[in-house]
Amino acid sequence: MTTPTQAQTAPPQEPGHGSPGGHAPQLMAGLGNPLHYPPSPEQAGKAPRTSDELAVERTGLAAERTLMAADRSLMAWIRTALSMISFGFTIYKLLQGFEEAGTHLPHASSPRTMGMFLTGMGTLAMVLGTIEYWYRLQDLRKQNSFAIWRPSFVMALLMSAIGLFLFVGIIAKAL
Repeated sequence: MTTPTQAQTAPPQEPGHGSPGGHAPQLMAGLGNPLHYPPSPEQAGKAPRTSDELAVERTGLAAERTLMAADRSLMAWIRTALSMISFGFTIYKLLQGFEEAGTHLPHASSPRTMGMFLTGMGTLAMVLGTIEYWYRLQDLRKQNSFAIWRPSFVMALLMSAIGLFLFVGIIAKAL
């Protein structure tokens, strides 16, 4: 009967705690031999970082990833809203062209109604996405400090304002 080697019985180590170079040893697939990475340039010659230092660094990185995920979500809202608004105008112009060509539409106001509906839905999606992003930023700012005027947020505010302006203009022209 064989006894387990020290590498197999040793508890996993935190990076920076007793491992050379601040990296945890990795076991090669099935060989049980720990791999040690060379020290990173910023860790060369320094004492290993404490678990508190690592926790602060990891928390900051997690907050950055969450912020980037919120930016991607907002950009998806922007793309969806723009698609709906542009599709609304396209449908409006297409149905208006059919009507002018003499094609009978079920309702005389069909082009305007479809255009207003899709433009309104796109504008609503843009406004709701912007509001959701604002609340997400407020929650993240409780933990970390960062500039609130991010490019995606500025773009969303502009798109919301333009969408509202266009929608109100369509309604005003319809009345």
